[in-house]
Amino acid sequence: MKLVILSQYFYPETGAPQNRLLELSKGFKDKGWDILVVTAMPNYPKGKIYNEYTGKFSIKEEIQGIKLIRYWLYASNSAKSIPRIISMLSFSFASLFSFGFIKKFKPDFIFTESPPLTLALSGYLLSKFTGSKLIMNVSDVWPLSAKELGVINDGSLYKILERFEKFLYRKSFLCSGQSEEIVAHIKQNGGERVYLFRNGVDVNRFERKESIFRNSDIIKIVYAGLLGVAQGIYDLAWNIDFRELGAELHIYGEGAEKEKLEIYLKENQNRNIFLHKSVSREEIPEVLSGYYCTIIPLVNNIYGAVPSKIYEAMAAGLPVLFSGSGEGAKIIHENKAGLVSGPKDYKALTDNIIEIKNSVNLRNEMSLRGRKLAAERFDRNILIEKFSEKLLSYLG
Repeated sequence: MKLVILSQYFYPETGAPQNRLLELSKGFKDKGWDILVVTAMPNYPKGKIYNEYTGKFSIKEEIQGIKLIRYWLYASNSAKSIPRIISMLSFSFASLFSFGFIKKFKPDFIFTESPPLTLALSGYLLSKFTGSKLIMNVSDVWPLSAKELGVINDGSLYKILERFEKFLYRKSFLCSGQSEEIVAHIKQNGGERVYLFRNGVDVNRFERKESIFRNSDIIKIVYAGLLGVAQGIYDLAWNIDFRELGAELHIYGEGAEKEKLEIYLKENQNRNIFLHKSVSREEIPEVLSGYYCTIIPLVNNIYGAVPSKIYEAMAAGLPVLFSGSGEGAKIIHENKAGLVSGPKDYKALTDNIIEIKNSVNLRNEMSLRGRKLAAERFDRNILIEKFSEKLLSYLG
């Protein structure tokens, strides 16, 4: 059994897709699969290729027992759409040079991460050239997500991309999606074989040091993730004075909004908002264990998006202050693993912060429910095992 994972993002980069794909690779390897990862030179989230990888078009390496082939790309973390599109296209084209290696490897499946949507086309071509089966794993629905974020308009270009999207769904042997909304969307747009493959979390990596929360004059809240436009951390910091609420917000991350956030916090040092350096995948469990709850914001409802930070927070026993809508909000609300407010509704979010600060019993109840939910429904090890069994069934 052989699997190629084709993704623009991979470890040692930080971020949800990188962590998930590393654990997917290791999980499948543990199940007896032979794994080859085709990915880009590390550059995320700063948008600059790491120093030790500069000046090279391709490189072979091995990380934690996983074989990788990396290719050059035009690296960018610009908030502007053109540099991002060029970055996506550059790797989608460069990845085709892996044809010879993949042909020699003889995979049963090529698991292709989308977005970018153009990389799914590369995966399709490589699967045709090598006689393997294409799995298109959809983490965000494109071009719909791009339209919801205001990157493109509902015009002729959008319609062309929609037809391209449907073509890829039809041509894929299997389409996997990380949420119920994404799975439903794929089915409605031509996907014949569809599988719900949630991001989940390795619950074994998370262990809360204290079984219960104590009363505290100051409640310490954490956000660890991308500082991008979709998350809106800058606007959140501008609109909520955490010092007035008897709270602290501790921010860990990189992204397009980091620079202006740094400037704002330097000019407003009395709001109990602290910006720390970004942390690695290995450091996340230890970092989260030092806080009493987490904020997870989404400025706009991105169809099908369920932030992976939700699963990590539940595994760490952190109640979630979710600011947004969609399936992520539904998971938190229905399972009472936190409190939900609408996108950019800073008044409601403020009320939720006060409520969770003033009730240690509420925090404890949410913590226990979150841990139980992560272990029973979203344990990544179990999800990977079931996915491996599903693929094996297709091999007879």
